[in-house]
Amino acid sequence: MTEANAYSLLFEPVQIGPVTARNRFFQVPHCNGMGHVRPQGEAAMRGMKAAGGWSVVSTQETEIHPTSDLSPFAENRLWDDRDIPALRLMTDAVHDKGALAAIQLVHNGNHAQNLTSRAPVLAPSDMSLDHPFPKQARAMDKADIRELRRWHRNAAIRAREAGFDIVYVYAGHSMTVAQHFMLPHMNHRSDEYGGSLENRVRLTRELLEDTREAVGDTCGVAFRFAVDEMLGSDGMQAAEEGRAIVEMLAELPDLWDVNVCEWANDSATTRFQPQDGYQNDYISFVKSLTSKPVVGVGRLTSPDMMLSMVTKGIVDFIGAARPSIADPFLPRKIEEGRIDEIRECIGCNICVMADSVGAPIRCTQNPTMGEEWRRGWHPEQIAPKERETEALVVGGGPAGLECAMQLARRGYEVTLAEAADVLGGRVLRESRLPGLGAWARVKDYRLNDLTQRANVNIYANSRLDAEQVLELGIPNAFIATGARWRADGVGRNTLRKPPTISGAVNVLTPDDIMDGTLPPDGPVVVYDDDHAYIAGVIAEKLALAGHDVVFVTPESTVSSFAALTLEQRRIQARLIELGVEIRCNQVLRSLDGQAMQIACSYSDRLQSIACTSAVLVTERTRETALFEALQGKGLTTLELIGDASGPALIADAVFAGHKAARDFERPAEAVEQDWFRREITDLKNEVL
Repeated sequence: MTEANAYSLLFEPVQIGPVTARNRFFQVPHCNGMGHVRPQGEAAMRGMKAAGGWSVVSTQETEIHPTSDLSPFAENRLWDDRDIPALRLMTDAVHDKGALAAIQLVHNGNHAQNLTSRAPVLAPSDMSLDHPFPKQARAMDKADIRELRRWHRNAAIRAREAGFDIVYVYAGHSMTVAQHFMLPHMNHRSDEYGGSLENRVRLTRELLEDTREAVGDTCGVAFRFAVDEMLGSDGMQAAEEGRAIVEMLAELPDLWDVNVCEWANDSATTRFQPQDGYQNDYISFVKSLTSKPVVGVGRLTSPDMMLSMVTKGIVDFIGAARPSIADPFLPRKIEEGRIDEIRECIGCNICVMADSVGAPIRCTQNPTMGEEWRRGWHPEQIAPKERETEALVVGGGPAGLECAMQLARRGYEVTLAEAADVLGGRVLRESRLPGLGAWARVKDYRLNDLTQRANVNIYANSRLDAEQVLELGIPNAFIATGARWRADGVGRNTLRKPPTISGAVNVLTPDDIMDGTLPPDGPVVVYDDDHAYIAGVIAEKLALAGHDVVFVTPESTVSSFAALTLEQRRIQARLIELGVEIRCNQVLRSLDGQAMQIACSYSDRLQSIACTSAVLVTERTRETALFEALQGKGLTTLELIGDASGPALIADAVFAGHKAARDFERPAEAVEQDWFRREITDLKNEVL
């Protein structure tokens, strides 16, 4: 039996009501920051998933009415018939590659702010919005409920007209009015839509029945349902009301798409939920209660785990959002026995971050994600070389590895030199910190590819100076020498008043910690003016090592950026559990004697923290000496990439390496003028 045949069960067709999926791989609905604002990008991105072998490709949330306006976030819209052509782009792209297209209709209740429509916000009962915005939702009366059902039914009809094969009713992630009616803490009604569980489920039952009637026998009806809020007795639990709801509605939908909520639980990062299939314990009961197919998720990247879930009767479909983002061709690679070529999701949630700020999707592992239409990038294809020539890549971190791999795929002779004894750069070093082990997949995927190519020479322990680079005689050099953390405390909040550092305090940086240098005995202050994940994970590492740790930040929360990756609350809770003292809204002023002087971000009131060591997490200094020494030395190509060009996220470094390889030997004028295609609306409101 070949490796591909070992997973043949995953490639059996499955019936979903009146339609048939060609295999068991199901891209569940997920946001991509394009939606109704960038419909060409939306269509191309979903079409790429279909080309990669996903049998069902879903939209993101699709607003059904102006009272469910999610602006400024670019979700899909189906408010009226004018929205059909944009969605038809997506269904055509998906159908062209042989997959089914699914649409997730939604009314978001008090999760919508209606900032563009300025419509009233609707909810089961009077309540605040679930955003920190001074606005409240009003309780829906019977007329509102009738209107909601009409809006949803009309949207289902329009979805059918737009070419969708599967239409969703959505009750999950604490984001939808259907789910809000189910939850007693949000539903205080005393009519037939409140009180008992049967009454609280009534609206969902009606939406499912209405959708079935609207689409007839042309589309499958899917139900996305969060079976557990993961709040214990304070919320819906899979073993209690979650199970009871499945029993009530068991045969109504054609497909059950089950998960947990909130979003931070459903899309947990590997830092806090490292296991594939981590939702299985919550959803495994569903198939025993319905004859309809079930799709489940859980950051599934292992074919063995997928096969096990199907053979054990947990699911019929392997659902994926993030793994389909990291590798749109995951199903095809499994089918063809190319398991080692899978670009595994690392669970960093940079894809979520992009949606959280209203930007187009991106991915640490897959730099082509979101670039399918606007740049014409394909995750598995790249233009062949223009001519016979060689390229040198200096630096084996994320930018250097990606650049070298893509240059090699184009057919160039590539030399990759790394100063350290192992390749991986910051990816390798950061993956050794608590909870970040999966991040090593960024390195592993690229090294696995590079080491199998005859046109690549890799040299570790090879720190090169300008003279040595020139002696190699390679005319094209890409410099990916990275960046180092500053040790002077200068950062975004100390630019005007740089701190003074003197005395006996032992000053360390994240580089020191990752290189294995730990503080001596005594209290340690971790000062975070970076606000991403590094300071929090270093504080965790030091606390686990037995140090007394004080965490200081100018922000009002620990690791504030991590709210965008759905893990800020977990980070702060973890530090509290470990006994880390947290001082927010404080700016570094000095390190003097054996103390850190800090000032209130608002009042400038000073206070002192006794410490023997301080870890300063502020800014990084670009390592550009080699690049500068090579300028004007006659190289045909000399390009600075990754953190050496602009310190940022690992995803940005990978993207920079990828773009450099694609742009190599393109005319500079073309690169500058053709940055990327934009979706521009003309005066007739037609997408150009």
